[in-house]
Amino acid sequence: MKLDKTDAKILRELQNDSSITNAELAQRVNLSPSPCLTRVKRLEAEGLIRDYVALLDPAQLGLHLNVFISISLKAQSRELLKEFERRICTHDEVMECYLMTGDSDYLIRVVMPDMTALERFIVDVISPMPEVENIRSSFSLKQVRYKTSLPLPKTF
Repeated sequence: MKLDKTDAKILRELQNDSSITNAELAQRVNLSPSPCLTRVKRLEAEGLIRDYVALLDPAQLGLHLNVFISISLKAQSRELLKEFERRICTHDEVMECYLMTGDSDYLIRVVMPDMTALERFIVDVISPMPEVENIRSSFSLKQVRYKTSLPLPKTF
């Protein structure tokens, strides 16, 4: 997909505030509303804009623990990997899940209200999975940076 400077401006604005009206977006990127909307619809249709979301404050929802859990499986067959991914993705507490290289097979990030909830999640959800061999947890002491906007090419 070929992007021009105007596309990049639109993407920057939408990453900063996806609730912006088309009229306001058009004004910020120096387009009239109709061509601006046409560009946004094209970016959506081509899959560059995947979704629009509201970012919530975890602390206000009582989600005070941010935990990274490294998981090693007993084997790394395609079937076991696929089954683990299917199971782990059914849990709302799992915010991110990555297939990794190195010491563990997966790294997941979960948010929890407290240690009791984390213990229940590990003991009742992860441990009973037959493909899981090892579980290691690391707790986030402080979130230094969290962002959702992706860096756009500097050529724009």
